[in-house]
Amino acid sequence: MITARNIHKAYRGKTVLDQIDIEFPSQQVTSLIGPNGAGKSTLLMMLAHLSEPDQGEVVLDQRSITQISKAEYAKKVATLRQSPGLNLRMTVEELVAFGRFPHSRGHLNQKDQQIIDESLDFLDLQALRHAYVDELSGGQRQMAYLAMTIAQQTDLLLLDEPLNNLDMKHAVQLMRALRRLCDEQGRTVILVIHDINFAANYSDHIVALKQGKLCFSGPTQQVITAELLGDLYELDFVINHSEHGYVCSYFN
Repeated sequence: MITARNIHKAYRGKTVLDQIDIEFPSQQVTSLIGPNGAGKSTLLMMLAHLSEPDQGEVVLDQRSITQISKAEYAKKVATLRQSPGLNLRMTVEELVAFGRFPHSRGHLNQKDQQIIDESLDFLDLQALRHAYVDELSGGQRQMAYLAMTIAQQTDLLLLDEPLNNLDMKHAVQLMRALRRLCDEQGRTVILVIHDINFAANYSDHIVALKQGKLCFSGPTQQVITAELLGDLYELDFVINHSEHGYVCSYFN
């Protein structure tokens, strides 16, 4: 279980996160939602051990992450950033192999190769394993990066706006994959997401930030309401809920 305790962060005197105190449930999908500039990505990067709070701490399994080396943390937590920054010309298989680096340090063994194959199979990417990443569509490339993250074999996955620039089909495929990681493998997934309908239909838990503060959090079925979302986004919402899921309309 990962917890943010009394987190405060400011840049150039401007508060970005203010007294954030939140516990993220294990083996569930949690969506971080809220307007632009709410501090969602900043909080995610602190959970990822890639940014430090000015005050407070992040605790993983009852240990402050400041007491965990980056090498050890990479075996526990995998992070997929908005711009992964790998611009080398490589195949999908070579990219996914990067996910094994915390374990193999570049010397792949039979177990590593098995995990790479399983990660490709999980996302139905076997047909693209020898394709070059820079020649893929945006949706295919994002799935390849997710396969790399899955191959890291961590209990916790952190994803920063993984649906950016994806069409509907690829967005659904990616969210279904995250749902399966939780349901079939017991992984914990925390993602920053802007599409409230994807958040409502694929998440177990919602954490909402606004202007650097925790606005609300809780199980999806309890917090996806017109009142809470209207206050968060300053829009009028109509929420329709059926056996097929939620439709959150804000076009009124």
